[in-house]
Amino acid sequence: MNLKRYLPILQWAPQYGRGQATSDLVAAVIVTVMLIPQSLAYALLAGLPAHVGLYASILPLVIYAVFGTSRTLSVGPVAVASLMTAAALAPLAEAGTPEYIAGAVLLAVMSGLMLTIMGVLRLGFLANFLSHPVISGFITASGIVIAASQLKHIFGIQASGHNLLTIGQSLILSIGNTNLATLAVGTGTLLFLVFARKRLKPLLTAMGQAPALADILTRTAPILAVLVTTLVAWQFQLDSQGVRLVGDVPRGLPDFTMPSLDTELWQQLAVSALLISVIGFVESVSVGQTLAAKRRQRIDPDQELIGLGAANLGAGFSGGMPVTGGFSRSVVNFDAGAETPAAGAYAAVGIALATLFLTPAIAYLPQATLAATIIVAVSTLIDLPALGRTWRYSRPDFGAMLATIVLTLVYSVEAGIVAGVALSIGLFLYRTSRPHCAVIGPVPGTEHFRNVLRHRVELCPRVTFLRVDESLYFANARFLEETVMDLVTGQPELQDLVLVCPAVNLVDASALESLETINERLTDAGVRLHLSDVKGPVMDRLGDTELLANLGGQVFLSAYEAWQALTRPAAAAQRSEPEHPYHGNDREPALCRPADHHRSDIPGDTD
Repeated sequence: MNLKRYLPILQWAPQYGRGQATSDLVAAVIVTVMLIPQSLAYALLAGLPAHVGLYASILPLVIYAVFGTSRTLSVGPVAVASLMTAAALAPLAEAGTPEYIAGAVLLAVMSGLMLTIMGVLRLGFLANFLSHPVISGFITASGIVIAASQLKHIFGIQASGHNLLTIGQSLILSIGNTNLATLAVGTGTLLFLVFARKRLKPLLTAMGQAPALADILTRTAPILAVLVTTLVAWQFQLDSQGVRLVGDVPRGLPDFTMPSLDTELWQQLAVSALLISVIGFVESVSVGQTLAAKRRQRIDPDQELIGLGAANLGAGFSGGMPVTGGFSRSVVNFDAGAETPAAGAYAAVGIALATLFLTPAIAYLPQATLAATIIVAVSTLIDLPALGRTWRYSRPDFGAMLATIVLTLVYSVEAGIVAGVALSIGLFLYRTSRPHCAVIGPVPGTEHFRNVLRHRVELCPRVTFLRVDESLYFANARFLEETVMDLVTGQPELQDLVLVCPAVNLVDASALESLETINERLTDAGVRLHLSDVKGPVMDRLGDTELLANLGGQVFLSAYEAWQALTRPAAAAQRSEPEHPYHGNDREPALCRPADHHRSDIPGDTD
């Protein structure tokens, strides 16, 4: 067993020096300042006591430093995972109750187990089933739901719901009970954070601050909001005016926590835990790969599964909530100069010190401040213009994206992501079930073969080259049969048909039977079937089959070799450009004309 594969810390720790330690410590201080309000805010979003967010930001960071492969990924509670946690637990218990907290702990443990098992089995590729439009749509819709769910804290009213419709209805019914002091704190914090995000960096730069320092100060603006509103709430006793505060937070480090062993609860949370795991993994890997590429580093997705799994197990057994890699924290960690995962471990020490010494002050923190922090943070997740971009490029992908957004907004986060995944897989199966095929011919004077509908090529009435631009498997095997037979039926002079296979990476058992059927039918019709441009691995699979033993024609290395072998013996008159079923009476097909200018029985016409 290669220990460095499962313990990436062994790759960088032996060369760890004073310079790296200094860089990591500086980054850790900055991330700690940012992580404290985020941990509190995301615990609030998940319906959990504030200290649960702090607990989820201690041990997981240390564990990820041992098992993770990203040098700069910052692990902890994040907005989307917190929303999914709240959605999963809402039907089972009331927010904040011991049963609810136990459910969050169990979610973290289950997520950790699932991720770790997936990592050991090297199943990181499963995340590829989540297409980018679906992920983008889900995150956008989740950002809208998260922002809407925090408005009750801004207005100081009671409201509930886990989709936009129920939240909106609840807000409208309770808006008359708005607490003005809470509204002042919430809107004031919100305006300050928006200003800091939009204007503070240019202002600091204009005042002579270095751009890097200005950027870091801008990103740590939430901690200033926390300090000011906490002092105001303590000084003016805002809780007596109806402003809800975080309240008492247990002082000290988290105790060891055993997850519930209730099998029924495990069954109820299984699907939610799986979705939280997959979404969290996709988010983490996306952030990790983006940051690693900037330093010409790489991460191992399969080991990332193990790293995140171990981090979630650490969160669960220390009384925390599900965690994953956070985008904003990781970017700050990267910009602050973190060089190794040790920066995360140092940040964990900072959070631990906060739980030991700062909890009395945290008790006076207004919930409206945390709500404003969440709203501003998730505003960067909302990308509605992506709908327009996707519509212009791919209508099917737009449909999957829109369905994900609508179902997430009006029903639930689980329904949205499940529908998006199902639609993505369905669209993939539909597209590959009707693979693009093109009749091709050689461009005069070259060895290049191109689509007859787009280029001026040589043609021979006795030989037709059909290029298949997709792997062949059960979903498209019958379609290929129908395409070939339609092609042969329309060409009475045809003697040889060459299947050109440069894009065929796989021929499964169903496709093999279809190829054998095609060969038999063509033989009965007096047409020889040939293959060309067959890749080595595919030929290895076909080598011992009946297809090659009974093939009516030959297997050629290239389409050009097949062209020379099948057309050279013919008379010059036979090799001139004749009328072709795809050109009608046009002996000179137009060069690069749009697809809809031609009629074709072959699906698609791109080259």
